[in-house]
Amino acid sequence: MSVDKDTVRRIAKLARLALEEERVEPMVQELNGILNWVEQLKEVNVDGVPPLTSVVEHGLKMRDDVVTDGNVADALMVNAPGGEDHFFVVPKMVE
Repeated sequence: MSVDKDTVRRIAKLARLALEEERVEPMVQELNGILNWVEQLKEVNVDGVPPLTSVVEHGLKMRDDVVTDGNVADALMVNAPGGEDHFFVVPKMVE
């Protein structure tokens, strides 16, 4: 796959990039170089290689999903300048 000048201009327009005309040809060469490199990656044999999220294998630390705190709505509302039924009351900002 390769790109031409018209494709580069279209990509720049879609990305809302201001691309001067003298930068179009170098950008064509850069994008074609990137695409050629990606094509080379297709040649790598990855049979039997599991997908990775990191090069360092580690698991997530799991914990029991238990409530350790709660029923403290009254204590939370003590410092509130205004409240009603355990909800904070704030001034209306939008009409």
